[in-house]
Amino acid sequence: MKPTLPLLLSLNGGYVDTAGFLALQGLFTAHVTGNFVTLGASLVLGISGIAAKLLALPVFCVVVIATRLAGEALRRRKMPALPVLLGAKLALLVAGATLAIRFGPFANGDSLPAIVTGMVLVTAMAIQNAVHRVHLSAAPPSTLMTGTTTQIMLDIGDLLAGAAPEARAGLVARLRRMSAAVAVFAAGCGAAALGYAFLGVWCFTAPPLIALLALLVRLSAPAEDAG
Repeated sequence: MKPTLPLLLSLNGGYVDTAGFLALQGLFTAHVTGNFVTLGASLVLGISGIAAKLLALPVFCVVVIATRLAGEALRRRKMPALPVLLGAKLALLVAGATLAIRFGPFANGDSLPAIVTGMVLVTAMAIQNAVHRVHLSAAPPSTLMTGTTTQIMLDIGDLLAGAAPEARAGLVARLRRMSAAVAVFAAGCGAAALGYAFLGVWCFTAPPLIALLALLVRLSAPAEDAG
């Protein structure tokens, strides 16, 4: 596994979640449980997008199960599951960008085009989440940084407390890996915010390009690491 693949996924995770939140009336497309918070805000403040926020979690769950089953089916047929699933995510991000540019900006988050666009993006990020847990489990999560940030702080605390010399090397290596994931995710969030501010819905052209680069990185991996 090339180390750039998890970082590209983290970059896309931050970007898609932020762009979706800005364009789709507060919809989280990757961190779907966050929609419970924005759903409550929508109900109290009268903000649109309630239907999409209600649909996001069940759609996410169904797609994760489908991704798991598809991966197992591909492996039984001796086919490389990870590149196929990354390709499916790429296709969905292209579809999401096309819908956003064609029908956006979305003043009403409860409109059918907004809901369909949101669910396409939720599906893409559900595949990414499932792929990460199954195929890249040694790397930090690419969409939710709370647990990663907690572990970073714990590792810093252990280092400050004077960790045993034999443990320091492992702590430092994990700290660097997780800090890079958080930094790249944050960079994706910032890039999406700037993109939406200056380009509007055209900012959705970036995620497919990042996903294509991730797929190319995976396809360039050695044959024995192509699962």
